Amino acid sequence: MNSSELVKEIRSYCQANANAENVIKYSRYFKGDYHAYGLANGMIEAKVKELLTDKSITIPFILQTAPELISSEKYEEPGFALLMLSSKKNQYTREVFQAIESWFAIGIRNWAHADMLGMWMLPDLVKQGVVTIGDFATWIKSEYKFQRRCVPVTLIKSLKTTDDFNDLFSFIEPLMSDPEREVHQGAGWFLREAWKLNREVTEAFLLKHKNTAPRLIIQYATEKMTKEERLAYRREK
Repeated sequence: MNSSELVKEIRSYCQANANAENVIKYSRYFKGDYHAYGLANGMIEAKVKELLTDKSITIPFILQTAPELISSEKYEEPGFALLMLSSKKNQYTREVFQAIESWFAIGIRNWAHADMLGMWMLPDLVKQGVVTIGDFATWIKSEYKFQRRCVPVTLIKSLKTTDDFNDLFSFIEPLMSDPEREVHQGAGWFLREAWKLNREVTEAFLLKHKNTAPRLIIQYATEKMTKEERLAYRREK
């Protein structure tokens, strides 16, 4: 099988299992246009499992094929590339990170695909020492909002491997004034998880930014606090 054949097989599978009702059903989770085949839950995973019985589908093969899938406007197609790559996590190299970096310019148009990267592949690259947190410094300044969102989401798992949250907070601090809602959600999610593990340090950081940070960041970050605790993070008039 070559790359063109793999893409053709994936698209044929998607077309054969398209469901217009599911497109309507799932569209409510996404802002703006949602272009999809409407595959039912679990269908992508099942097909990926079948495809990966072909041992010729290696990481280099996946990276070669990925751009055509990632650039597709159909929601499911990037998911195939991401799931195939995730299945090879024990074979990650620097080239995997560089490939992912290039995908934001051609695709990764929604929070779901960004969070697949931020929850699975990118933390594994950090855990294995293929990249360091410092390698994400340019991502924070990226023109692509979902690349910026990936940074705090990726660092959620790093919270469990460090005792110095202040370093992580300093790293993501530029995102505390980011203009995009999707980034606010990612940053707030990261801070909520940080608060669960170290309330004192996280609360100090939130207090520092309570008057300037977008309210959605504060809303997400304080979600697990009591109503009384959340009062401390109201913006001062």
